[in-house]
Amino acid sequence: MNNNKRNYFEVNDIHAYYGESYIVQGVSLNLKENEIMALLGRNGAGKTSTLKTIARADNPTLTSGEIYLNGESIHDKKGFEASRLGIQLVPEDRRIIPGMTVEENLELAQVAEPIGWSIERIYEHFPRLAERRKQEGITLSGGEQQMLAVARALARDIKLLLLDEPYEGLAPVIVHEIERILLQIKEQGITTIIVEQNAVAALKLADRAVILDTGEVAFSGTAQEVLDDEELRLKYLAI
Repeated sequence: MNNNKRNYFEVNDIHAYYGESYIVQGVSLNLKENEIMALLGRNGAGKTSTLKTIARADNPTLTSGEIYLNGESIHDKKGFEASRLGIQLVPEDRRIIPGMTVEENLELAQVAEPIGWSIERIYEHFPRLAERRKQEGITLSGGEQQMLAVARALARDIKLLLLDEPYEGLAPVIVHEIERILLQIKEQGITTIIVEQNAVAALKLADRAVILDTGEVAFSGTAQEVLDDEELRLKYLAI
């Protein structure tokens, strides 16, 4: 493990497979506490697979490498253990539970310890959800469902938030609302990694950026470096 104590979260040379498909090929990255990282790349670059590997999802399968959160090893944990240690993945499909209201979705997230934000605190940061607390979650708009998915993660004792395509399919005005919420989350001391096809929006929010290309790290640096480097953006992001 890298003993640089300034790094709150570290991924060291992870390799992962879907079956026989070698999808994450030696990815390394690190973050300081409270930082936001944009994890970028074209479709099929391995971004979602990297997030799932970090979260210790059943797939892909981590075959080697190390993952540490605040000095605690994650690579040797199951998904539920990583969740208990504070790693929360908000998947692209949001996974709002049918037949349950907004508030019931939040309450369900707090059935098991450790518990994060109180529901009332969540409502302070997500006033739209407060207004719709008795509405069935799957009947919300796409943007509101995304808010609920993020809020549900915050209902746990969260230390690292992993967001997979949080702006997908959302109108610009809702994207701005999600950005506002993510900045508030950052102010609360939560370290965040965002996978997002809307690279410019993610980069404007982020401190750091990593670009993946076919499962490998093609660039690692500041978000501003990517914004300033047109050749890099054209080569790997087509923007």
